[in-house]
Amino acid sequence: MNTKKHRISNPTLWLTILCLLTGNLLFAQHKGLQVIKIKNTQQLHAYFKYTGKDIPLISGHRGGTTKGFPENCIATFENTLRHTPAFFEIDPRLTKDSVIVLMHDATLDRTTTGKGKVADYTWEQLKKLKLKDSDGKVTPYGIPTLDEVIVWSKGKTILNLDIKDVPLEMTAQKLLEHEAFSHVMLTVHTADQAKYYLSQHKDAMFSAFVKTPAALKTYEAAGIPWTQVMAYVGPHNKPENKEMYELLHQRGVMCMISAAPTYDKLPRATARETAYRNIILDGADVIESDLPIEAATAIQPLLPAKSAKQHFFGKRK
Repeated sequence: MNTKKHRISNPTLWLTILCLLTGNLLFAQHKGLQVIKIKNTQQLHAYFKYTGKDIPLISGHRGGTTKGFPENCIATFENTLRHTPAFFEIDPRLTKDSVIVLMHDATLDRTTTGKGKVADYTWEQLKKLKLKDSDGKVTPYGIPTLDEVIVWSKGKTILNLDIKDVPLEMTAQKLLEHEAFSHVMLTVHTADQAKYYLSQHKDAMFSAFVKTPAALKTYEAAGIPWTQVMAYVGPHNKPENKEMYELLHQRGVMCMISAAPTYDKLPRATARETAYRNIILDGADVIESDLPIEAATAIQPLLPAKSAKQHFFGKRK
């Protein structure tokens, strides 16, 4: 594994050169989509299983935002997949008439042309709004429903549903309706939440908050299968994580650091690059980021030359 720290002044140029030199096109930009090929829950579990020889994974927080592409938007997901395979953490919320849409905030003001609470609008009313990008610029894209995103994502990527205001029962029913447990995982904050989902579908996959040994014990006491867990260990890459990496890796569990509230906000690209690489070098297996394309470029030198998981990655027009 190449652990040398590069300083990238032009990430796209460097990535192109690197791919040509190494022949590793996993993260190379191209016109089509770089997809994650998952057909059933067994493959989903295998994709997230820690083996010690895994390809570091990228999660697009809210899809991954960039100029012209708003968060929680299908066009944004596709833009990310044109550069790197990734799965996506997204935010389901309920409208006034109980349609599940994607929206991180409880209010519309920051990310749309509307104002007020999402829950005060019907779906027909929300259809008339446009999404804004991270700079506040209005885009041509509208708010998607969870139904639309589940249908779009099948055969392309994995969705990770965060917990907002949608009842667990409604979320489980939606996945059953679409037969989507094969490519949709569920964020859970507690073992009890995971236990409920397992009562609805025995093969449900989780992005679980397991930040401490005490939290780990609650999942074990509840009988949550570790084969169905990816562990979120927090937003900071710190020495204290080493204990959790060891405990979770012993159980075959991949560990995720979210750079969204921390390292994504570093003002210099070189500082972010170093931070993303150090997350992987220090023992994490997954980076969740608002800047998934940049994070994928940064960790390119850390990809293993060969991996048994290579077959999960492919391309689509």
